[in-house]
Formats: sequence, C-alpha cells, structure tokens
Amino acid sequence: MTRTAILGVGHHVPSKVVTNDDLAKLFDTSDEWIQQRTGIKERRFIEKDNTGPSDLAVPAVKMACERAGIDVAEIDAIIFATLSPDFNFPGSGCFLGDKLGLPGVPALDVRNQCSGFLYGLQVADAWIRAGMYRRVALVGGEVHSTGLDFSDAGRDVAVLFGDGAACAILGPTEDTSRCVLDTEIHADGSGAKLLWTEAPASAYIPRITHEMIDDRRVWPAMNGKQVFRWATAKMPEVALSVLERNGVGIDDLALLVPHQANRRINELVAQKLKLPPDKVMHNIMHYGNTTAASIPLALSEAIEQGRAKAGDLLLFAAFGSGFTWGASLVRL
Repeated sequence: MTRTAILGVGHHVPSKVVTNDDLAKLFDTSDEWIQQRTGIKERRFIEKDNTGPSDLAVPAVKMACERAGIDVAEIDAIIFATLSPDFNFPGSGCFLGDKLGLPGVPALDVRNQCSGFLYGLQVADAWIRAGMYRRVALVGGEVHSTGLDFSDAGRDVAVLFGDGAACAILGPTEDTSRCVLDTEIHADGSGAKLLWTEAPASAYIPRITHEMIDDRRVWPAMNGKQVFRWATAKMPEVALSVLERNGVGIDDLALLVPHQANRRINELVAQKLKLPPDKVMHNIMHYGNTTAASIPLALSEAIEQGRAKAGDLLLFAAFGSGFTWGASLVRL
C-alpha cells in the first residue's frame, strides 16, 4: 500500500531580528509584558520592499530538497499554505513555481491560516496515495510585518507575529512504519470574526473606504480570550482523537510539534495531553507566530537539534482563524 513520507524539511527566515525592546520603542509595551503573555522574545521581519512569502519560500524549498536528496526540478506539485499571499491574486504557489523554474507544475494555495500546513498535508497525502504526484513541495510561508498596526491600539496583535517560510518535501513510500499515519481537520465559522482582518473585502461596496481605515478595520483583530479558550479545548481534543483512532498512547510519542501561536497555549495543551515538557517543541521565543509556516519551521529545527529523528513518532497540532484546527500523526 502506497503511503506518504516526509522526505526532507527546510526553512528560511529573514535576517532582521526584532526584539521585544525594539517594539517597545514603537508602542506602549515591554519585554516582560510580551514574554509573560506569549513566550515570545523576538521575531524576524523582512528588510526590503518587494519581498513576499514566495521569496522567503525559495531557500526553504531548496534546503528541503537538499535534505531529501532530490533536485528542485523533481518537484511535480506545489501546495502553498499562507494567510499573507504576495498579492491578492494569483496565489503565492504560482510565484514560487516561477522562481524555482518549474513551468507547468501545478500550484495550489491553501488559505487556512494557522492550520494551513495541516490542511495542505492532508491534501498532499491524498494526492500521493492516489498516485497523482511523487514529489510534492508543501510550503508554509508568511510575511506579517507589512500588515500589522504598530500603534498602542494594535499592540496586542502586533507583538505576536513574525515572517518566515518552511517546506516539507513529500513523496510515496511502501514503508508503512515511516509515513503520514493520519490527519484530522475541522472548521467552525461561528468563530470567524473573533480572529480576522475585515477589510478590504469583496463583500463591501467599495471594498475599502477612508472610514474603514480610520476605524482600524484594515488591521488584524483578535478576541484573545476566546481564541485562547477555543485553542486549548480543540487542540487536545483533535490530538486525542487521532491518537485513539490509531491505537497510539501518549508515551509512544517522541515529540509534539504544535503550531507556535502562544507558549501558554501549547503548555496547557501538553498538560491536558499529560505530555511531559521535554516532549514539546517550542521555538516561538525566536520567531513569534509565523502561522502556516510555524509547524514545518519548528519541525525543521527539531530535526536539526536531534529532537526528531528517523523512525520517531510525531504529533502535529494546530488551531487558527476560521476557526480551523487539526492534528496529524507522522512516523518520521
């Protein structure tokens, strides 16, 4: 039976480091305030104009291909998960394919925000198991820094996000002991307006007005308490569902690689799963929330650090805007 294997993982972040103290120069906040509430110490921002998620993704894909032992030219499909595409249209996957020199290779953008990588993983898994493609580049890439409100009014959201990209090269395998075992995804649109950017929007005539700008409806908005409540309920719920369906116990896991939204959320999720702290991957302190890029970025670093090795049983879990959430069980 053909299954899907993670052949290689790579990542890339901008060189510009923005610390909490740097943000404190822009609006009323402090390093202590940010770290206590989020666990974030610093994040990366792009340095120059005309740098989109697809630009950050190019070196991430090349690193993933090198680690997978394949040429970039072998990629036969691209899935690009992002909430901050280079432009409204076309999708970032098309720009990435062109920059990689892959004319004709299909490119699908996935717009499921923080859960985007897991949504993309389920799609890629289905494609590969169906025999449609053999080398899928599953990318998460974000440029948040150009879309944040760096004023006192926007500080609760502006402190959270960073820029970056990561890629997993996926391919077919007959080795059922080292493959994507299961993925479960969900959505509930009743929470859509609790974490969103309202405008510009095609639902409005016109799509954007000076009033919308003055009312700050063009910036990301979040009900932090509700997001925290939902995330700490849904992430362990879907994680346990995947584990139970596959007959896997918590003790069998080598590492939980959660979406890096808030360290407090991930610590509470781990507590609910009864997972010891040393089995949870954290890198939010260095990169902030990179939404769709966060799981593959954390996975790439976990592999580099020797915390995730061939044959290890890994659990991915995410929750994000939509609301959307999911979990994946993978034998690396």
